[in-house]
Amino acid sequence: MLIKEAQQQVDRWIKSYGVRYFNELTNMALLTEEVGELARIVARRYGEQSEKESDKNKGLSDEMADVLWVLICLANQTGVDLTEALEKNIEKKTHRDRERHQQNPKLS
Repeated sequence: MLIKEAQQQVDRWIKSYGVRYFNELTNMALLTEEVGELARIVARRYGEQSEKESDKNKGLSDEMADVLWVLICLANQTGVDLTEALEKNIEKKTHRDRERHQQNPKLS
């Protein structure tokens, strides 16, 4: 699925099942919450903390998809074309960081 298609599909779902988008501030809070849930799993599964029994059945991919869902909602309601935004961001990073990471001894 292309990013544009994902934005369209989320928009159709919201209009069919979600009644309307939550306002931007609510969605920002939801995005923060979803990123926190993702961080919890990553920290416990890949970091030093032990994983709680209640977290063992939570899927990393599902939590990432929750983050993506809310991000797409925010993009849709604020008129951001995520395909265009990502392309511009990759171009910016390529120009800015063309040699920076390759010359970083910490990454060798």
